[in-house]
Amino acid sequence: MTMTPSLPSFDLQFNHADLRDLERDVWSSASVPARLQIENSMYDVHIRYRGSYTRELEKKSYHVEFEKPREWDGSSEIHLNAEVYDPSHFRNKLSLDFIRDLGILTPNSQHVLLTQDGEPLGLYLQLESVDDMYLSKRNLPPGTIYYAVSDKANFSTKRKRGLTSGYQRKLGKMQDDHHLIHFIRSINTAPYEIPKLLNIENYLKWLAGAVCTMNNDGFTHNYALYLNSEDHLFSIIPWDYDATFGRRVNGEMMEYDYVPITGKTKNRLTSQLMKRSRYRKLYKEIVEEILETKFKVEYFEDKVMNLHSSLRPYILMDPHFQKDIDLYDKEPSFIFKFIEERRAFLKQELKYF
Repeated sequence: MTMTPSLPSFDLQFNHADLRDLERDVWSSASVPARLQIENSMYDVHIRYRGSYTRELEKKSYHVEFEKPREWDGSSEIHLNAEVYDPSHFRNKLSLDFIRDLGILTPNSQHVLLTQDGEPLGLYLQLESVDDMYLSKRNLPPGTIYYAVSDKANFSTKRKRGLTSGYQRKLGKMQDDHHLIHFIRSINTAPYEIPKLLNIENYLKWLAGAVCTMNNDGFTHNYALYLNSEDHLFSIIPWDYDATFGRRVNGEMMEYDYVPITGKTKNRLTSQLMKRSRYRKLYKEIVEEILETKFKVEYFEDKVMNLHSSLRPYILMDPHFQKDIDLYDKEPSFIFKFIEERRAFLKQELKYF
């Protein structure tokens, strides 16, 4: 009998007054002091809730900033995602690891068992933050980073108060915003400038990954933009891929043909690139190669089954999901069926592309 590998254990500890402050307003962006024990090490941290549509659920997601020591595992902040609506609890990690295999930088992720004063809060996905330490860990040049936090981050100029609408500057100075404004304006009024401003191969590989995994939410937000200070090109980093492999953000089923081969039509940058035959041809070649080499059941089978079996004991320990074990056990076959159907659909679409 094989032993299930044990997950890292994270234990949150609050003063009562600080916990009451945190719980008073789930929509507050203010953080409270706490302590976080990771295995045998203790950290002073600041913590707040995170997420857009999940904050009122019983199982919360958290944003953690390290105060003393100032970092853990080369990060000054991390995200702890509850993955509430994903019955598999591993779509986010599966997708990000897949997209990394396509040659796209993605945040590191691992599952952890989160407790509060020793009492189980449940199974969580710990995600790396995309920030200055993310860049330095990968020996990337410093630069500016923007989080695409709403669907106004669709590279369009329409129905916006300003061209930075939909973005939150994570790293950089206010004067750096003129680069983002110039980029979005060029996409819409001078598309011939795009190759001077965008790492196009990175973008098309990212697009192909989002299309294959069918992250309907990821084409107009749930990504980060990184402006490299050396080559002065924007590149894109995926983020939040729990609503993939045939599931919507609320966990409901999404038909395999719901997202077209070029992604969500509201993404203005994609539509501009697809009007140009050389980029359309390059994108077609990228998708064809992915379908032949990686987006197939054989590539995913061991990854899915290993995640499923290693996390199953923790699902049974999770106070929020113990009763959903039957649904959890059906998810691998659900995911494999989606991959087969999505792959066949995309191959058919390529014939007329």
